[in-house]
Amino acid sequence: MKKKSGIKLLLIIACIAVLCYIALNGFEIGVYRVVPIVNEIKQGLDLRGGLYVVYEAEIEPGDADGENKISGAIRVMRNRLDKANQHEATIAPQGTNRIVVEIPGVENPQELADILAEPAVLEFIGPEDDIIITGKDVKTAKPAYITGQKPVVQFELHSEGAQKFAEATEKYKDQIIKIVLDGNPISEPRVNDVIATGEGVIEGMASIEEATRLANLIESGALPVELKQAAVRTIGATLGADALEKGLFAGMIGIGMVFLFMLFIYRLPGLIADLALIVYALLVVVAIVVLGVTMTLPGIAGIVLSIGMAVDANVIIFERIKEELRTGKSLRSSVDSGFSKAFSAILDGNLTTIIAALVLLFFGTGPIQGFAISLLIGIPASMLTAITFTKYVLRLIVDLGINNLKLYGVREGAAENGI
Repeated sequence: MKKKSGIKLLLIIACIAVLCYIALNGFEIGVYRVVPIVNEIKQGLDLRGGLYVVYEAEIEPGDADGENKISGAIRVMRNRLDKANQHEATIAPQGTNRIVVEIPGVENPQELADILAEPAVLEFIGPEDDIIITGKDVKTAKPAYITGQKPVVQFELHSEGAQKFAEATEKYKDQIIKIVLDGNPISEPRVNDVIATGEGVIEGMASIEEATRLANLIESGALPVELKQAAVRTIGATLGADALEKGLFAGMIGIGMVFLFMLFIYRLPGLIADLALIVYALLVVVAIVVLGVTMTLPGIAGIVLSIGMAVDANVIIFERIKEELRTGKSLRSSVDSGFSKAFSAILDGNLTTIIAALVLLFFGTGPIQGFAISLLIGIPASMLTAITFTKYVLRLIVDLGINNLKLYGVREGAAENGI
């Protein structure tokens, strides 16, 4: 039993060491190369530098359609940024008539800002390159299913546009009418019948997701809104790097002090808790990379807070174990009982924090959402390491026959221990 437990413990430590090395340095075997995981973390505007722009939409006060116009403008801007390979950019509404755009790592900020502010132009173009209708003629465009569960886009035109479209569909029956947004074709449907009512469908979509995207693009063009720059700020890469360096330095000091505290107060269990925190850090980094989360300074703060939650869980568990040991229970029994009695308190504390993070995620904007996302990633990871990893490794220590109570933070005079 002791030999097997010792081998398992050594393997766990070796695996943690190897994973840490790969995360920091990567590795290369022949033609295969794994880059350092930490290098794959997307950095936000405050860390990487870039462009911060606030656009103000020209919407009349009390316009009932103002919210839809803002949503349509955001969809068009998102599409333009994706075409410019700026997939890390974030776009969010601010108030009732403003849009905030953050684009990390841009090389030509003013040019990109000017492109984003251009009004969207949606056109239905006939085979003779004549413009039949524009986005202003489109009333609504929605994804839907028709007979046989075929995904389509259902659209409705305003009265003037309906008349022009009826004439065009009669003229170009069995021919293709292109739908063009900002000069780029987004669909080329064929006219099967004359559309005289101003309501029709666009077929040929492979999935409802494709139909949704096309409907959003059409409706975005149907809701043009003039934008003007209310604020433009360029954040230099040097400033971002300085912020990252200071944030990491503060985080390392905090983590180092936590490591020393756990070792000094809880001795051997504290060492196990430190190993659990390393595993926690690896899990969080992998989750951030896999989920494509953009890391910001508030995001780093959320991770640091979740580290505190992980330490708090270990403190509760170890104090419970010490209480059980003082009653004269065996070490193995005290470990099992300590985890069992601490679980409900740990679960309640983490659930309330998750609820608070969800509220911040759904009702917050920008940096607040970044903080909430990193917190939501960190809390499950902290619970997993505190409850499963710590318990498993502590049981291996018990199986090795290490039963000196001083090593578990219990002073002399406590009840005699047994296995």
